[in-house]
Amino acid sequence: MEIKIKFEKEEIECEIFETELGKKIYEKLPFNSKARLWGKEIYFEIPVASDIKNPKNEVEKGDIGYWPDGKCMCLFFGPTPISKGEKIIPASSVEVIGKIKSDLKILENIKSGEKIIVERK
Repeated sequence: MEIKIKFEKEEIECEIFETELGKKIYEKLPFNSKARLWGKEIYFEIPVASDIKNPKNEVEKGDIGYWPDGKCMCLFFGPTPISKGEKIIPASSVEVIGKIKSDLKILENIKSGEKIIVERK
């Protein structure tokens, strides 16, 4: 399932996996939020509250995660403050719900507090 995430000056294309949680999030599109940064992770609240079925404590560059503790979508593009070396460690368990298809360097330009629009492609 293809989506676009628009920031104030940038836009990325992503794929959301056809899992139960992925479909639940896709059904809620479009929605707006505000970017928050944690190391090389952008996270933002979304209108979906869900448990996770496949928790991960380590993710890959370009993964999109759902963080149930904050009801947030997380865009991972590098180490977080608790990462060990190049391993990307979320604050707590996430479920990987998709992949970023655009160049991850775009995310380096995003500032905390920027408005975000998430919509179907």
